Amino acid sequence: MEAIMNNDSQRKRIHPHKFTLWVAMGSIVMMFAGLTSAYIVKSNQPRWTTFDMPVIFWYSTAVILLSSLTVHMAVRSFKERKMATYRKLITGTAVLGLLFVTLQATGFYQLWNQGITLEGSGAAQFMYVIFGLHALHVIGGVIALLVIFFRAFSAHTRNYNPIPVEVASSYWHFVDLLWVYLFVFFMIIQ
Repeated sequence: MEAIMNNDSQRKRIHPHKFTLWVAMGSIVMMFAGLTSAYIVKSNQPRWTTFDMPVIFWYSTAVILLSSLTVHMAVRSFKERKMATYRKLITGTAVLGLLFVTLQATGFYQLWNQGITLEGSGAAQFMYVIFGLHALHVIGGVIALLVIFFRAFSAHTRNYNPIPVEVASSYWHFVDLLWVYLFVFFMIIQ
């Protein structure tokens, strides 16, 4: 009886990598909550100026949402051991992740060319800090996607452990949701 209970409790435990990811995501949420709260407080100051978001950010939002769908389908294919489908989907996700980064860089280039720089309004300064921090997290997510992409095509790796794929997928969904939150925040609050 004790062996059965011990076996059940082991199944209910969260994998250490997943636990670490959840703790990290909680910390990141707190950081962005603090930054967006500070933005709201500072926006009530005199001479606060705002700006319009480039249209390309709408396209990047669609791309990252699509990549979240493809990574979800990739995880499912991996668990079902449909490796050919998994490879296609993880390739699509990695390409979409790189496209998202490219569209973001283009959007910031457009803002900079419009004169919206770090020396500009308080809104611009906050936007660059907040989006810059998000960009660092996205780059981490793209690196994780590229690692599992290369593992999917590696002749040396034949391990069907879903944990790395699930962790990378969860993190990618997280940066996706974080971008949507930030994008909506700046669209509404401005």
